[in-house]
Amino acid sequence: MRTSAPDVRLLGVIRALLAEVFGEGFTEQDWQNTCGGLHALAWQGDELIGHGSIVPRRFLYRDRTLCTGYLEAVAVRAGWRRQGHGTALMEQLEDVLRASYDFGALTSSVGAEPFYASRPWSAWRGPVSVLTPHGVEETTLERELYVFVQSADSIDVSERLACDWREGDLW
Repeated sequence: MRTSAPDVRLLGVIRALLAEVFGEGFTEQDWQNTCGGLHALAWQGDELIGHGSIVPRRFLYRDRTLCTGYLEAVAVRAGWRRQGHGTALMEQLEDVLRASYDFGALTSSVGAEPFYASRPWSAWRGPVSVLTPHGVEETTLERELYVFVQSADSIDVSERLACDWREGDLW
């Protein structure tokens, strides 16, 4: 589902799920950063139990601008975890990355690192920065950054990576 062609009721259901899963830490800005791309949904009957979205971003690596699919708000309702729903969501999102983007990225919530590390994602080990209106500025990561690289020899995860500027969490 595209955010740009919304079913307003469904967007409300998605937002309620994310507020439940992430708690008070899920802000209005987090919601805004979740929208603007494609949403993958997991249902159990009439109940929405999982969500993940891909929003388009631009990252800078060496002298290349990477058309990046950035995963946001990947979540599975507590009673449905460890039953394959997160894997099914990620498979859908990774298929979109393969078809439509040069590169994929996400920051992991606390405790989810083993899940992403078990998939075709690599932890970013190099320094990071942000492309601000005033130029490139160093930044730090508050959570683990994982990247989805189409060709293993094309990206060195120990080099510098810069993300585009946005309100709220940069990464």
